[in-house]
Amino acid sequence: MAICSTVHPRRLLDEHGLAARKRYGQNFLLDTTAAQRIAQATVAGEHGLPVLEIGPGTGTLTAALLGAGATLTAVEIDRGLAGILREREDLSSAEIVENDILAYDLRAFAGRAQRWAACGNLPYYITTPILFALLECEPQPVRIVAMIQREVAERLTAGPGSAAYGALSVVVAYRARASRLLTLRPAAFYPRPQVDSTVVVLERHAQPPVHPRDPHAMLLLIRAAFAYRRKTLANALELRDPSIPRARTTAALAAIGKPPEARGESLSLDDFARLADNLT
Repeated sequence: MAICSTVHPRRLLDEHGLAARKRYGQNFLLDTTAAQRIAQATVAGEHGLPVLEIGPGTGTLTAALLGAGATLTAVEIDRGLAGILREREDLSSAEIVENDILAYDLRAFAGRAQRWAACGNLPYYITTPILFALLECEPQPVRIVAMIQREVAERLTAGPGSAAYGALSVVVAYRARASRLLTLRPAAFYPRPQVDSTVVVLERHAQPPVHPRDPHAMLLLIRAAFAYRRKTLANALELRDPSIPRARTTAALAAIGKPPEARGESLSLDDFARLADNLT
């Protein structure tokens, strides 16, 4: 593992009277070799590609992304860390934005960039909403490269009927091809997390694998189907949206060859596309 030989994050934090904040799930990347691999996977040789970095921290990955040729916007919620990033001369070509990524105007960024990628060390407690925001944004990112906890990575590629399968699994299958780039041990970060991290690459499909009449309606259906995992799909949809009565859902399920007691975790992406068409 190549640890950054310039300034360790702990020293940077100490010099500025700061500390890693559990509130934000902060574990700063130390491994510069891993940072370079992540950056290269994100930019993929496309010099000048607009890249949105989420949670740059003390800037290890930020520097690697710039070195790989990204036109970089880095969104950091922590004011102290944003100040550190702005002070670093080697990061002067990056736009540092102090904001919560879930409050950031992602669609405006995507609209300006058109062709873009996203990258970051995602805090565990908001990994899922961040990924949903990226996957449902228009224009879509050409790829997402994210450091996430291993259990979340398993959800991205889970199939119907498995315990890990959920709304995120289905939306990822619709939007992108998921693969694993590398595993990072706790020693690759400061402070050390308690679990391994997995770097995943979500490469946007050139063409979606299914073609529902109303893609937005299908995405809403997927979210609703897993909102109440212990309930049948018909009951879950009625609870989420009273305008979709149970009888209507059971009729739609019958039309795609599914029993009335089917649950969301038993349906594939193709099933959801056909069900959405029968409900709309």
